[in-house]
Amino acid sequence: MSKDEENKGTQRQDGTIVYSSETEGKRGIIFPSPIFGPIHSRRLGVSLGVNLLPGDGKVCSFDCIYCECGYNKSFPPHQKFPTRTSVRQALQAKLQEMKEKGPEPDVITFAGNGEPTMHPRFADIIDDVILLRNEYFPEAKISVLSNATRIFRQDVFDALLKVDNNILKIDTINPAYIRMVDRPISTQYNVEKIVSRMAEFQGKCIVQTMFLKGTHKGKDVSNISDEFVLPWLEAIQRIRPSEVMIYTIDRTTPSPFLEKATPAELDNIGDRVQSLGIPCQVSY
Repeated sequence: MSKDEENKGTQRQDGTIVYSSETEGKRGIIFPSPIFGPIHSRRLGVSLGVNLLPGDGKVCSFDCIYCECGYNKSFPPHQKFPTRTSVRQALQAKLQEMKEKGPEPDVITFAGNGEPTMHPRFADIIDDVILLRNEYFPEAKISVLSNATRIFRQDVFDALLKVDNNILKIDTINPAYIRMVDRPISTQYNVEKIVSRMAEFQGKCIVQTMFLKGTHKGKDVSNISDEFVLPWLEAIQRIRPSEVMIYTIDRTTPSPFLEKATPAELDNIGDRVQSLGIPCQVSY
């Protein structure tokens, strides 16, 4: 692959652009904006994506070493956030098409090139999407995949209470691990405060956790041992979510030496969540 081809990436039929360089960090998937898919999600079924981030790069309050979109610095966007109007119009057009031609979506999912709650009109767009969902596919769920960094904003918190699946990430409560793997952009990130705020949803949330193994820059990044799992389970007990979703690496990661957790390892953790009386969905 030439340097020009590496930098340009390959556009697939669904509009996503895949960068597959062997250079660390120069691998990732950039999604169209504001609508992409539908795709088949391991956890959610037939999912129509809503990408509130620019369609040519990544904007996120985390910079995870396992993110399928790559590192933030590798794909800086040049486009702006899609407007509230453009999101509403594009979603309405796509839902109309799906109504006529199929498939029927199981879920409308806020995801894409980073953290959806960073959009300045996130709360208003949630209201628009609820209205469109009710009009076209009232049985479909609305999901938001968030890293929970902005749940202290009251408008974001209130908007997340309105959706069917308020899916919030917490990979561990170990601050050193978070700095190495999730890499929050803000130095003010405090996982203890995040857990306390998540508990304020009073069960109206789903906790999503990535379990993985391998190394990053020569350091072990496994979070499947009791050193990490036991404190995480204590946090789950405090939050008391409606469900926990645990999963492992499924696509190419920007950091090259990460490894999947095994089905047996994930099942073991899932069983421990279930023993708390909390449903747990495990994806391999």
